[in-house]
Amino acid sequence: MIATLRGRVASLRLDSVVIEVGGMGLLAYATPATLAGLRVGEPGELATSLVVREDSLTLFGFADADERDVFESVQTVSGVGPRLAMAMLAVHTPDGLRRAVAGEDLAALMRVPGIGRKGAQRIVLELADRLGAPVSVAAGQQAGATDPADRRGEVVEALVGLGWNAKAAEVAVGQVAPLEAGPVGAAEIASVLRGALRALGGGRG
Repeated sequence: MIATLRGRVASLRLDSVVIEVGGMGLLAYATPATLAGLRVGEPGELATSLVVREDSLTLFGFADADERDVFESVQTVSGVGPRLAMAMLAVHTPDGLRRAVAGEDLAALMRVPGIGRKGAQRIVLELADRLGAPVSVAAGQQAGATDPADRRGEVVEALVGLGWNAKAAEVAVGQVAPLEAGPVGAAEIASVLRGALRALGGGRG
């Protein structure tokens, strides 16, 4: 199994990254929040999970091992495959999913495209004892604590890395997350990036 991927970031797309390792370019699918932390031409490192099928080998990349572990855990639920598991992590952080499952928050789970009420109920039932408590709570932090740092700049940099100029990226981010709405926390990067991509009218390539 390929557990980690480290090397120069060769290219970034809306849902994946190519990292050069030992003269080879390895493609890994990742969430917008994970991709936002990578820069073309710079070193990058991902925790990874290799999904093996009869006709394919697909690599999925994550910001850390905890995110990868949650990705693998949610796939133990009947009807949840790797694509839906990635969609869950694109909408929620690992701790966000833990809180949704622990609190039986069906509405939060149903915000993930492809998950209806019955699917959310099944996820709560089957994952109740598998995800554990939120890491932030286990570390003695408040579950609802927010990151005081404004992460708008990271979203702008991610958009620039995907092919837009800095001015257009700043305008799009400003439309989705105006300054008067307060700082953009780490948990909001993915949703702001998706909104900015919609404002810009789609993807590159």
